[in-house]
Amino acid sequence: MSRHLKLWALGATGLLCAQAAASLMLPHGFALVALSDFTQLLLLLSGTLALLPVTLASHGRTRAFWGLMMLGMAFWFGYQVLWCYFEVFLHREVPNPFVGDVVLFLHLVPMTAALAMQPHLRQDNRTSRLGLLDFAMLLVWWLYLDIVAVIPWQYVHRNETLYGRSLNVLYLIEKIVLLGGLAVLWSRSNRSWRTVYAGWFGCTLTYSLSSYVANWAIEKRVYFSGSLYDVPLAASMAWVTWIGLSAFQSSPAQQPARSTSGHGVWVARLGMITMFSLPLFAAWSMFDVATPRSVRTFRLAVTLGSMLLLGTMVFFKQHLLDHELLRLLKSSQESFENLQHLQTQLVQSEKLASLGQLVGGAAHELNNPLTAMMGYSDLLAATPLDSEQRSLAQKIEQQIRRTRTLVSSMLSLAKQVPAEKSRLDINALVQTAVRLYPPQLRSARIQVHTDLAAGLPPVLGDSNQLLQVCLHVTNNALHAMAEKGGILSVTTRRVDDWVVIEFSDHGNGIQEPDRIFDPFYTTRPVGQGAGLGLSVCYGIIQEHQGKILCENRPEGGAIVRIEMPAVVEADSTRSSQLFAFRSDSPAGAASRP
Repeated sequence: MSRHLKLWALGATGLLCAQAAASLMLPHGFALVALSDFTQLLLLLSGTLALLPVTLASHGRTRAFWGLMMLGMAFWFGYQVLWCYFEVFLHREVPNPFVGDVVLFLHLVPMTAALAMQPHLRQDNRTSRLGLLDFAMLLVWWLYLDIVAVIPWQYVHRNETLYGRSLNVLYLIEKIVLLGGLAVLWSRSNRSWRTVYAGWFGCTLTYSLSSYVANWAIEKRVYFSGSLYDVPLAASMAWVTWIGLSAFQSSPAQQPARSTSGHGVWVARLGMITMFSLPLFAAWSMFDVATPRSVRTFRLAVTLGSMLLLGTMVFFKQHLLDHELLRLLKSSQESFENLQHLQTQLVQSEKLASLGQLVGGAAHELNNPLTAMMGYSDLLAATPLDSEQRSLAQKIEQQIRRTRTLVSSMLSLAKQVPAEKSRLDINALVQTAVRLYPPQLRSARIQVHTDLAAGLPPVLGDSNQLLQVCLHVTNNALHAMAEKGGILSVTTRRVDDWVVIEFSDHGNGIQEPDRIFDPFYTTRPVGQGAGLGLSVCYGIIQEHQGKILCENRPEGGAIVRIEMPAVVEADSTRSSQLFAFRSDSPAGAASRP
């Protein structure tokens, strides 16, 4: 504890010692009364202010807990101000009934409400909100009891005997409820919060016993302000200062809430019982003929007003529950849809795993003839050839090398070995794929238009695999338009942190878009396609953390959209060299029909 806090606690202890010394040494008189009243006033002020630092340093329900405790101490301080006003300034005994009695009664209400916060537990906002509403209903009902049982005998039909009896009974019940709540929280908490609750329990118990003894002394007419009966009362006031300062120093931490929901259930049930008890009080107010008519009328009016208030709170609680039910239904629906999506992805992954095994075996068998073809192409290139023959030989070598690269990619996919990735220029990749579309389709009435956005950020990927994807999609679109002809539009653009490639054709569209990425699914005639291309593309794009989507165009044809995460850097003028394919045709140029 810091030096200032120690001095503060020492000052509260000094005031308590001064109270005890004055009660023992000073005779009964105005000096003793004034000293005792002002000492208790300072102790209550100290206790109220001692709770302020820990309140400001806390958050959420913990701040509400300390704030309500401080409010209760402020009510008690206000009661003591009224007491000092009568005894010190007016030189009069405190009257009975006393106008400050309602303030003293109310000072335990916010303290009891503070217990509902359960600041030692970590709770979700929904549970906390509904629990506070149930507890608020109990507090309204408790205030209703005070107004119905005590206030009529003070203001409506004055009766000191009934007033004192009703006030003492309700105040005793209030203290018992507060002590019981503190005992429960004390037993359920741990670490620093156990010390906090233990301190409040000891303080409240000391105050309850001392006030009970003081009331007994008042009835026996042996009590006066400053007597020894006030010493334990002053001790309970000083105790609050020690609680506030020690809590500010230790900063109690929350503990996980228990899985049981019993606390919330019985609080909610008690809240509903209070609602159903009001008609019984209304009937009692109407048919209690032994009570003066003015008191019965007052009680009936207060009962009707309380029914309206509690009914509004019940309606608001039901509104919160309905809102929560709708939220849970929506969450359940989303969870169900996510489950279906995950099941679909699982089936797709199993299909791709089976496909990978088939591809792996086929790739091994293809490697040997490709190696032989590569050797013969090298021998052919070494022989004397004219320019046209050499060009054809180079194209043969280029296609063989590309085929070997694709076979290596299939082997890598089958073995689940991640391919080496580098930064790629998507525009150059697309231009290369378009330039390499099958020569036999160039004689058909097919045009390929490209609209490539300038300044696209690079993507991180394997160049051979992504080129394979673009070639598959391009070839599928061209085959779809082989009979009627049409236009294949290839566009690239940036959407947020994604680079989007879109292939749009004027073919016949897709009969089953949901199955387009299934292995062995094809719409081509038998012998013209195995249905493996797009399923492999799907696996490659998934491996690159991207998305591939397929849908039909409203005016006919299909659209295949590929979305790849962009490599976004703060410095757009970076000097790193992008690995890209070179293309002879500029971006945006249309290839010849």
